[in-house]
Amino acid sequence: MADLRTNIAGLQLCNPVMTASGTFGYGLEFQDFVNLEEIGGIIVKGTTLQPRQGNPYPRMAETAQGMLNCVGLQNKGVDYFCEHIYPQIKDIRTNMIVNVSGNSPEDYAECAARINELENIPAIELNISCPNVKHGGMAFGTTTEGAASVVKAVRVAYKKTLIVKLSPNVTSITDIALAVQDAGADAVSLINTLMGMAIDVEKRKRVLSIGTGGLSGPCVKPVALRMVYQVAHAVQIPVIGLGGISSATDAVEFLLAGASAIEIGTANFLDPAITVKVAQGINAYLDRHGFKSVKDIIGICE
Repeated sequence: MADLRTNIAGLQLCNPVMTASGTFGYGLEFQDFVNLEEIGGIIVKGTTLQPRQGNPYPRMAETAQGMLNCVGLQNKGVDYFCEHIYPQIKDIRTNMIVNVSGNSPEDYAECAARINELENIPAIELNISCPNVKHGGMAFGTTTEGAASVVKAVRVAYKKTLIVKLSPNVTSITDIALAVQDAGADAVSLINTLMGMAIDVEKRKRVLSIGTGGLSGPCVKPVALRMVYQVAHAVQIPVIGLGGISSATDAVEFLLAGASAIEIGTANFLDPAITVKVAQGINAYLDRHGFKSVKDIIGICE
């Protein structure tokens, strides 16, 4: 068996397979289907400073080779997470990582500060695709200044591994990646969902309650792979790749492109054990090609 261990800015993973936020709950929902400790890292659903009700229904729609969602970061807030969820997940022997969202740099920083106090949460992932309510609703992650402002604020408040999740809805994702690196990010993950829309032709109206939503699933993989390759060749910090990964072959593509680890999202809805299957498939690939470690294939695509 090959050595599947990988390292994300000091975060030791038993294998390079992680779960994407919002697709795996808090991990507890999947423990009847898969051994959680066989997953390299579990990124729990988005957490905000204050509770959020999310958007009205309908907020999911199936598309060709993917899905749209506009759930709207529904959660009970960071205090509820610390008091009720953390005690249930703190002893799971893998990297339990919290995805953090907010409406201002101050929101992000305060939420991160509270999670910083949780001993068994070794990292957070910042969702900078959230709207900046102070500047007309434009997402923080669509400008270098907005992205950097959030990372700088959180870096002061948060002392552990800081991963920043990048939005693909930009002109140059490498510019955003370089900006968050310079602002103090330890790693970047990409891509978040692409903005999309579906229309019900019989009702002649948009399917989702707010009109648009995030597109994910196999249809986004070529875009995600291209962006991961570009960012991995531009930054000096580790890259985590995600977007349409549903097999070991998909995962290996991202590793070859330069990702040090990958996240699986939408595929969890189709197969709750896909994470472990992909890890096993990566091992089979390494054995078949004579590689002793997963580190040997990271970024070697010509």
